[in-house]
Amino acid sequence: MKTLDGLDWVSIGLYFLVLLGIVVWVVRKKQANTEDYFLAGRNIGWFVVGASIFASNIGSEHVVGLAGAGAGNKLPMLIYEIQAWVVLLLGWVFLPFYARSGVFTMPEFLEKRFDARSRWILSVFSIIAYVLTKISVTIYAGGIVVSALLGIDFWTGAIATVILTGVYTVVGGMRAVVYTETLQAMILIVGAGALTYIGLDKVGGWESMKTTLEPGYLNMWRSASDPEFPWPALFITSTIVGVWYWCTDQYIVQRTLTARNIKEGRRGTIFGALLKLLPVFLFLIPGVIAVTLKMRGELEYDTPDQAFPVLMSNLLPSGLRGLVAAGLLAALMSSLASVFNSVSTLFTVDIYQKLRPNTPQKKLVRTGQIATVIVVIIGIIWIPIMANISGVLYEYLQKVQSYIAPPIVAVFLMGIFHKRINGQGAFVTLVVGFIVGAFRIVLELTKDSLDPNGLLFKMGDMNFLTFGAWFFLFCIILTIVVSLLTKAPTEEKVENLTFGTITEEEKIKNKNSYTWVDIAVSILVVAIVIGVMIFFNGN
Repeated sequence: MKTLDGLDWVSIGLYFLVLLGIVVWVVRKKQANTEDYFLAGRNIGWFVVGASIFASNIGSEHVVGLAGAGAGNKLPMLIYEIQAWVVLLLGWVFLPFYARSGVFTMPEFLEKRFDARSRWILSVFSIIAYVLTKISVTIYAGGIVVSALLGIDFWTGAIATVILTGVYTVVGGMRAVVYTETLQAMILIVGAGALTYIGLDKVGGWESMKTTLEPGYLNMWRSASDPEFPWPALFITSTIVGVWYWCTDQYIVQRTLTARNIKEGRRGTIFGALLKLLPVFLFLIPGVIAVTLKMRGELEYDTPDQAFPVLMSNLLPSGLRGLVAAGLLAALMSSLASVFNSVSTLFTVDIYQKLRPNTPQKKLVRTGQIATVIVVIIGIIWIPIMANISGVLYEYLQKVQSYIAPPIVAVFLMGIFHKRINGQGAFVTLVVGFIVGAFRIVLELTKDSLDPNGLLFKMGDMNFLTFGAWFFLFCIILTIVVSLLTKAPTEEKVENLTFGTITEEEKIKNKNSYTWVDIAVSILVVAIVIGVMIFFNGN
């Protein structure tokens, strides 16, 4: 594998100089209170919101993991990357409720709609989930990328990147995160786009690549009886995970809450949805190119997760290789920065401030900074355990999310669509759901020591997509049954927080927050998603 040369290092150096300039500019602006630090003063425009949504999502776990899915014959995982239509749900369905309630965090929204118990449990659980799904995965992927690019060992690369990202996140807060992410999104699109173009040229074009691969390799839809990716369960569970991730998770939603109004926030989600159409071509296809070259004996790598960095270092010319390396580092840093800021927001606003309501604003900001450092340390400790759950990084991520998402999505969806759902229903569903999800992870890790004919083995061995779909149905039924058996919420509790209780004044405000252009672009995004689903059917 080729190492970086002088021109590559110039590209990387320039990137870090621009990054440093942005951070210095942000630090010189005031960060006096929590709204400034955690939501960038709620004054961000649609372009930066959309770019930030995209950059937060596309971390190095996507770059490495999605290319690994392409190189490891796991093309059905592509369905998670064509969820641009779910991003639209955030802007059109969920955001108006969040904006009307004036909340900082998703647990805070649950308190307004239900009660304080739901807020507490979602706050604590979200922080645990970030360690399991975001921090450890991003650090692990970053270690692979940095060690492959810079020729240093895995742990040195991972920890150095964590420290560097942690410093600018702690110092600059949310404003530093969203503006650096806009730069990082652009670098990543240019760099990965160049790699896809050069890679397709190297394999002789799309048709030549298809003839090298085994028949059906590029088909994302497998039969309903497929042991790995049965298509009905794949579609249902990927949608549940998508709604959780894009519409109810602090990590993504926090970007839209930085917008100066609903109009800018919604336009940001529409722009983010357009950008979300790119990963298929920017990251999955390079993985397929890598496996094609490997089959032809023109490329060598040990595991699918190494496909992207190895392809990049072998195919790209000097200088451009450095730019893509900077893009990969950017992806890693943007994901880490986003999750660091989200964790500190959740801990500070939902836990610390609830316990100590009279804490001065400056101390709250300091508390968020300390929380970030502690969670990073825990994330690093989790990495070796994570490696046992799944060989392919991207699949690990989707597995764990399939156990986390169902109870949260059930509570949020039922909460805004049905005014009869109450705090008791939400609380019981979250508690039972999180216990079941944790139990499934334990069973999956220990199933080899269980009786193969027993019920516990079957639960631990059930396909994760099938489990996710049935688990979601169970959570929906539980929410409804518990709510109907207990007292209905008061009118004040649900006003403007469910579809059935929106006032006429709010309906008019919402109608004035979009134009025909917003609707047309949203329809275009949905049409492209359908087109991609059809294209990768039977290839």
